[in-house]
Amino acid sequence: MSHPPHTPDGAAPDPAESHRANLPLPPPEPVDPDLGPELAPGERPESQAPVLLAIALGGGLGAVIRYGATVLWPTPDGSFPWTILVVNVVGCAAMGVLMALLTEVWPEAPRLTRPFLGTGVLGGFTTFSTYAVDVQTLFDGGSPGRALGTLSLTVAAALAAVSGASWLTRSAVRLGRAEGSLA
Repeated sequence: MSHPPHTPDGAAPDPAESHRANLPLPPPEPVDPDLGPELAPGERPESQAPVLLAIALGGGLGAVIRYGATVLWPTPDGSFPWTILVVNVVGCAAMGVLMALLTEVWPEAPRLTRPFLGTGVLGGFTTFSTYAVDVQTLFDGGSPGRALGTLSLTVAAALAAVSGASWLTRSAVRLGRAEGSLA
């Protein structure tokens, strides 16, 4: 049998005071800077067509660069997909550098910089779908060890790349500011 929790003085809590609906609301999330300024009541949002176009153009460019990497460094059937691992790790490291620079050095970058380079180029360059197909192909081809290795190594290396590159970039920026070489 469950007993209700008691307050420090031993009395049962007032349900009206402990109900989730009575908790204060968190502050509103900031508006994504790529989407433009917050709107006043009744104001119409500006067109998102430029953002979508920047993402599409950047995505096409990133996908072409990734395709070029797979042509220059093809993965033989049944072997470890090193090319896609390297592409994903390099793309994640580049994202860490990009986001650190945009927040630390160039916060007033043009509105389409992050959608073009981050979501577009780096989103088109990196690939979850090819990674998933590679894992499935290795499993189906009788290489479960390689499949599990690809599965775990890609995630671990990509997370290490984005966090490490971000940390190194922010550290370099702070060091540069301390030495007076960055504004």
